[in-house]
Amino acid sequence: MSSTDAPHPLVFTLGDRELVIRRRYQALSIVNDILVAIWFLVGSIMFFSEAWTYTGTWFFVIGSVELLIRPVIRLARQVHLQRLPGYEGRPARESEHDF
Repeated sequence: MSSTDAPHPLVFTLGDRELVIRRRYQALSIVNDILVAIWFLVGSIMFFSEAWTYTGTWFFVIGSVELLIRPVIRLARQVHLQRLPGYEGRPARESEHDF
């Protein structure tokens, strides 16, 4: 076996279950980010008209709540993964910080 065929010594595989969990939380995070953008974009457009300023302010409040949801999603994912057998003590990968 050549050095390119050898598995990386710091890579641990927990199987399909970990992958499914990661993909679900990643999808949830992406949907949340899209909602944040929509709330702030629509709210910003509403600020062009004084008649819509009040409603636009509420869109900003909703967008701010969505921003708070992002770390909650990350925390829930981490707790969910920690409950998997064999996950504890596993080193973090850079990709885990993307969402």
